[in-house]
Amino acid sequence: MKRPAQLLAVSGFALIVGCAPQTGPAAAAAASPQQCFSAKSINSFHAIGDESVDVVVGTRRVYRLDLTGACTDIRWTNAVAVRTLGGSSWICRGVDAEVIVPSPSGTQRCLVTSVRQLSDAEARALRYYR
Repeated sequence: MKRPAQLLAVSGFALIVGCAPQTGPAAAAAASPQQCFSAKSINSFHAIGDESVDVVVGTRRVYRLDLTGACTDIRWTNAVAVRTLGGSSWICRGVDAEVIVPSPSGTQRCLVTSVRQLSDAEARALRYYR
């Protein structure tokens, strides 16, 4: 059974996070604890062009999500949905999630192809992270 989406507002950005029931999150996170994060922990997002988005998880961790093709309206929206796939709320690999972007022409669904945690130095270099 799916739980309702949560609305999070942080620093003027709204982020909607869809959460599926957790089935074995410890097993998912154990594979690579630094690379995995829970969709429920996303606080904000920042588009990096049309093909990537950074999500801030917790207070300090930043993950870069690469997307399939061009998600053209992601740069102009104030809200996205991150929906996990596969029955867990943990995101460890690209196939674990999709980003849903509201668009004037209809909803865009952009599959996440890779997930990478940015180093502390990379995160500090980002203008929105300061």
